[in-house]
Amino acid sequence: MIKNKLQALFHPEQYHGWGKTKKYFEGWYYKIINSDETKAFAFIPGIAMDENGSQQAFVQVLDGKKLTAEYHKFDAKQFIPAKGKFEVKLGDNFFSTKKIKLDLPTAQGELTFENQIPWSSSWYSPGIMGPFSFVPFMQCYHGILSMDHSIHGTLKIKGEEIDFSNGRGYMEKDWGRSFPSGYIWMQTNHFSQSGISLKASVAKIPWLTSSFVGFIGGVWLHDRLIEFTTYNFTRLRKSFADEKKVELVLENRNHRLEIFAHREAATSLASPILGFMDGRIEESMTAKIEVKLFDKKNKKVLLEDTGRNAGLEVAGKVSEILIA
Repeated sequence: MIKNKLQALFHPEQYHGWGKTKKYFEGWYYKIINSDETKAFAFIPGIAMDENGSQQAFVQVLDGKKLTAEYHKFDAKQFIPAKGKFEVKLGDNFFSTKKIKLDLPTAQGELTFENQIPWSSSWYSPGIMGPFSFVPFMQCYHGILSMDHSIHGTLKIKGEEIDFSNGRGYMEKDWGRSFPSGYIWMQTNHFSQSGISLKASVAKIPWLTSSFVGFIGGVWLHDRLIEFTTYNFTRLRKSFADEKKVELVLENRNHRLEIFAHREAATSLASPILGFMDGRIEESMTAKIEVKLFDKKNKKVLLEDTGRNAGLEVAGKVSEILIA
């Protein structure tokens, strides 16, 4: 068990819940958009354990265009993670970084993924959490499996055959006890040019007897990842959200990232509170995000574009993370 925990520590995509029996959740998020952008789905497999030790596995299905969501329950014994690599079997369903196989009441089929773009990682900074990966008492941990990748295959969803070949995808995950009490999350990899992806989030992070506003931002720009994180000396210059829009400004020594997101209709999803999926969050998959990325050293605009099919969540006590 210790070996499995250490292995997972340096590989965020792997299962981290070895030995956990209560107040714990872990879930993976697969965003799936077909080639003509008429279909947008998120598939979220995971496991949840409440404070009394009751356990439940699940697969959530979000239809971003029709604004519907489903929560398929499984016995926890049907959740079987692999050791030393990321593969999860959940009943007759299968999930990894390379493919998903679905056998749900409303969704069946198999998709494969190619040319994944993971977040940068090293022995001292394993994944998007960076040095915070080594802190044992964090409320919630986060990982990026792929900022962008191509999709191949077909799914049958509620009787409709949908071809996702040449579509675009995104993969991430969360694990811990609960989602933050207030946070903003957004992601898009549909810009006017291919090979561009944005992910950004801001959250209230409990820390010992206090808390701080933590943030993570990243822009994959054709062949490089430009990172904006709490631990790489980036400053959060602005964090604002109301019913119509979200604004974020992140700046470090080399770059400045300005984000203006237009909120759209959202769908309710289950979220973890002390391990169990008793909370509710609202997610949109049709938001638009205006992005401007500036190279401060060379005084050059690297990116000025609008992302489509954006995932966007504004959840909890957002007033706790607003910065003018």
